[in-house]
This record gives sequence, C-alpha cells and structure tokens, in this order.
Amino acid sequence: MRIAAIDQGTTSTRVLVLDDAGARIVHAVRHEQHHPQAGWVEHDAEELLRNVQACLAAAGAVDAIGLANQGESCLAWDAVTGAPLSPVIVWQDNRTAGWLEGLREAGAEVMARAGLPLDAYFSAAKFSWILREIPQARAALAAGRLRLGTTDAFFLDRLAGVFATDVTTASRTSLMNLETRQWDVELCRIFSVPVEVLPEIRESAGDFGEIGGVPVRAALVDQQAALYGHGCRAEGDAKITFGTGAFALAVTGAKIVRAPGQGLLPTVAWARGGEARYAVDGGVYDAGSAVEWGQRLGLFGTFDELDSFEVPPAISRKLAFVPALSGLACPHWDRSAAALWVGMDAGTTKRDMAQALLEGIALRTAEVVAAMDGLVPLGRRISVDGGLTRSAYFVQFLANALQREILLPGFDELTAFGCAAMAAGGEVSRPGGVRVVAPDITDVSAWHEVFGQAVRRAQAWR
Repeated sequence: MRIAAIDQGTTSTRVLVLDDAGARIVHAVRHEQHHPQAGWVEHDAEELLRNVQACLAAAGAVDAIGLANQGESCLAWDAVTGAPLSPVIVWQDNRTAGWLEGLREAGAEVMARAGLPLDAYFSAAKFSWILREIPQARAALAAGRLRLGTTDAFFLDRLAGVFATDVTTASRTSLMNLETRQWDVELCRIFSVPVEVLPEIRESAGDFGEIGGVPVRAALVDQQAALYGHGCRAEGDAKITFGTGAFALAVTGAKIVRAPGQGLLPTVAWARGGEARYAVDGGVYDAGSAVEWGQRLGLFGTFDELDSFEVPPAISRKLAFVPALSGLACPHWDRSAAALWVGMDAGTTKRDMAQALLEGIALRTAEVVAAMDGLVPLGRRISVDGGLTRSAYFVQFLANALQREILLPGFDELTAFGCAAMAAGGEVSRPGGVRVVAPDITDVSAWHEVFGQAVRRAQAWR
C-alpha cells in the first residue's frame, strides 16, 4: 500500500508518504497565527483546509489516507454550505478561563466523567463561547444547520462528506465519557452544548469516507498518533513530543488510570477492532513556542546556537526560567501563572537567558514525568521527538533532569508516521535507527529545588 498521512499541527501542515521505499515528508506548509486579543489564539479554517488539500495533492496517487489533528482546537460551521461560522479557536487559547472559574465556583464537576479538569485548554468551553458570542452560530443552531467540532471533523466533513471524529480526539473535548467513549449528555448540559450538533465518534482506525476516491482509514489526535509512531504498546511505555508544547503520554493498557490531585489526565490512546487502549497524559503548554519567543526577543539568532554552551547549566548557577507563557499545565493547572526568569544579576547575558529557557522546558517536563512515574511505573527509557530534540544540549540536560535514558529515533516525523501506521492496519517498521543518551550527572536534586522555588514565584506573580 501507498499511504498519505496528513499531520495538521499548530503551526504547519505536512504530509508523509509511506510505501515500499520507506517513509518521507513530501510537502509542508506553515499557516498564520492570529492573536486578536491577549490570550486569544486563532487560525483561519479555510487556510488550514487549503493546506490539507495542497498536501494531499503533493502526495500523488495513494491507496489510503490518514489524518492527525492538532487536538483541542475547534470551530463552528454551517452544515449545508460548509462555511466556517467562527475562527478555529486553538488549544492554547485562554479566552474562556474566567467563564470556567464561574463554573468551578458553581460546583461543576467533570473529572469523573470526562477525566479532564475545567480548563480553557479543552474544546468544550470553546464550543460554549462560540454559542454565546457568535450570532451566526446561534442562528445556524436555530435553523438546524450548526455543526461544532474539532478541526478533523471539519476537514472530514468538507473533503469526505463524513461528519465524524475519532475517539482519541473526542476524549480531549471534555464532552466524551471515558467509560462509554460516547458523548455524555450531562457533560453537554454543563457546558451548554447541544449533543446533536457534535460529530459521530468512531474508532481511530476504520472508515472515514473517501477523499477523491481514496479511503480515509485512520484519524486520531496528534499526540496519540506520536505515541503509536514511537512504538509504545505495553503498559509503562512512554514518549515525549516537543512541538509547540511538550506532551508526555504513557500507555496504561485496557484500563483507565485516574490521578485525582496529581494533575495527570486519563485519555484514550487509540481504538480499533472493537478494543480501546488508554494512556495517561501530561503537558507543558510552552516548549517550541517558548524557544521561538526567545528568538524573537533576540536571545539567539539561529537554532544552531542552542546546541552547546560553554558554561555550567544555568540552573546550577541558580538562574531559572519558568516557561509559563500560556500558564502552567500538568501537574499545576494554573492558567494565572506568569513566565519569568529568576536569579538574574548584572552579569547575566542573553546567552545565559537562552540556556535557562531551554533548561526550564526540560525541568517542567521533568515535573510531568515525575507525576506520571508515581502513577504508572515507567521504564528506564523514554522515547522523545520534536524540534527541540535537535539540540544536543537540551537532550543531555533532559536525560540528567529525568535521570533516565533518552531514546532519539533516527526518524522524527513520528506523528505522521504513527497516523500512517494506523491507516495501514498493522505494525509497520519505523525508518532510521535509535540513539541513546544516558545521564552524565547523577545528583540533580538542587536543580529541582531551585526550579520548584521559581515555579512557586510564577504562580504567585499574578
């Protein structure tokens, strides 16, 4: 088979072709990020759709298509015309935080059903905002023409004529019941979202219609696609993807593992053939986005400058950066936390600040992994991918911070590869070898103590 896997991400859309010659990216295109107000992040739905179509055209003749989506990002559109009725409200968007605080104070409880906290990260509050604030959406609802969904459902509706999403994506909305893997009427009531305007939930591998006569055989959320692409199958297998954010997932098998008070989230890893596999998830909102922000500030010119530093770690010199540009996710779940440097003095240089920025992302990731290891015993090795893993300094620092061996696959397009493998309907050999980076410092307790103090300051700042 020749398979095209679309990876529609936060900053770009790309297509991987998997066939007898191997796997390779054949086309990629970036899209605009829109910030109409502080804390708001939007995409143009039609621009994303055009980019998906361009990627499919670049793939050429294929036998099957897979679609990986950016997760909690969502929109409204007209069921008859397909025209968007709202922008895509991106997973990073924070506009609903105040409204959710009101729900929280009113005693709303969603964790038991959805497995997710009341946080602006997830789609449900975004759907509710659309219905409250966009007259066109309310008019479409009154006319029986409204559709609400994550971006995958929009693409499938427009390109394949199928109004559906997959169970992994639905599990990130706060509207799906983790036990039944269907929309939950009580959750929809809490968020004031009519269940009839939501897409059908299907397994990750299966029938999602056809695009240009080619069957769509898989659809799943990006982080779960990456989990599958890393080859994580057994309980305790874990991966971390460093993209716009940093997201760690560990497989828990056939059981849902809940972590009340620990900040970790149960989620669906994938579903096919009538069986579902679950995982626990922990995220850092700002990873690659924090590095790009640092570059815009002028802390460094090119990414190559982050490959090595001539001085000891910044954290060992009590200089720390907390990458809370969008607040803190797992295990804190504090959207009010502020990004900040702690420990600067008159001798601090831009290069010191860039070094601390990288280390802060790794140390936030270590907080997530520590919480995860307390819940699901992890293996000695964790597989990683994403743009930040191209920095030798970052990977070595991460190995030290985690006190674990880091596996670096020789092929780093694992979100698209996992999607392609799911569409192929079986196990597919991953291209490239694996490099192992072991810790070269054993006592890092002081690092975590200094960073923990910095995180507490970040939370107290606002």
